[in-house]
Amino acid sequence: MDFRLDEEYEALRKTVADFARTEVAPVVAGLYERAEFPYALVAKMGRMGLFGLPFPEEYGGAGGDYLALCVALEELARVDSSVAVALSAGISLGAMPLYRFGTREQKERWLPALCAGEALAAFGLTEPGGGTDAGATRTRAVLDGDHWVIDGSKSFITNSGTDITSLVTVTAVTGTRDGGRKEISAIMVPAGTPGFAVAPSYSKVGWCASDTHELSFTGCRVPAANLLGERGRGYAQFLAILDESRLALAAVGVGLAQGCVDECLRYVREREAFGRKIGEYQAIQFKIADMEARVHTARLAYYQAAARMLRGESFKKEASIAKLVSSNAAMDNSREATQIFGGYGFMNDFPVARFYRDAKILEIGEGTSEVQRMIIARQLGL
Repeated sequence: MDFRLDEEYEALRKTVADFARTEVAPVVAGLYERAEFPYALVAKMGRMGLFGLPFPEEYGGAGGDYLALCVALEELARVDSSVAVALSAGISLGAMPLYRFGTREQKERWLPALCAGEALAAFGLTEPGGGTDAGATRTRAVLDGDHWVIDGSKSFITNSGTDITSLVTVTAVTGTRDGGRKEISAIMVPAGTPGFAVAPSYSKVGWCASDTHELSFTGCRVPAANLLGERGRGYAQFLAILDESRLALAAVGVGLAQGCVDECLRYVREREAFGRKIGEYQAIQFKIADMEARVHTARLAYYQAAARMLRGESFKKEASIAKLVSSNAAMDNSREATQIFGGYGFMNDFPVARFYRDAKILEIGEGTSEVQRMIIARQLGL
């Protein structure tokens, strides 16, 4: 049993780490402060092939896999989570549903630009009154001749309102099953479609350089051919997509937690108190040792879940464990890093303040920590 990355993954890791240090780190604080989407960085990541990492070459992808994506996300989040989540959501929630469930014609039309980072796609599942209860979907789509007519709204949708957003895939009630249960389908809505409105950006606690909007649909007409996958399977499709995207978000959490360790190690070797470098005090050493242990554990969790996924084995439980453990690590490490930095940790001039603000959403997005515990328990037969 060997937990080292293969040469190909390690080469990717080093490339992305260098990009994060030299391209992301110098500009991200300003982007964050201005709540500005990182268009230039997204374009560079597109040219590097990062948006095409897990997709086949026939659609413009790099021919890699989901572990490659996770490795890249970890290194990006080690410096900044907003940039990492632009990539994570663009692939796992935006392009991946199209790749997994789309027709060849749909893939050939949309995937090349998505793989190149020239366009972004988004995933509209959450609704203002739904939150965790995604099955409570109220958005409706009625088939009128050869078009779907969509009415409803979605909330907290990442990458949904950028200048390069090309489409949003939304879940909608398209009928009623036997017993009165909702029939939920997934439908692709191109940006700019009449009746599709994007609200102004949210004012957020964290991920401030990420794009997040509420969406509304009023008599929004799209071709019937924009149905993604099988009618009535939209909810099941996206439950499967969420299993995968939890791996991606777990990698983001690990990167943030590791970034906290990196920043603290630099700081405690320079900062003096009571005549000594604070890194010489055992109280500080123990804090950082615990931080590193959390990162190590969380990284192994997502590596193992990704390995099961790549082998074609069930990984639902393992993905939830990875997401739960990594989000805990991110929260705990960012809190401890802020404490180690003291007053400076409360200043936005320092990355740990940004890490602290970014960490909390990791316990909420892609299913809250409570939802992950529910999934784990159910997978155990409880």
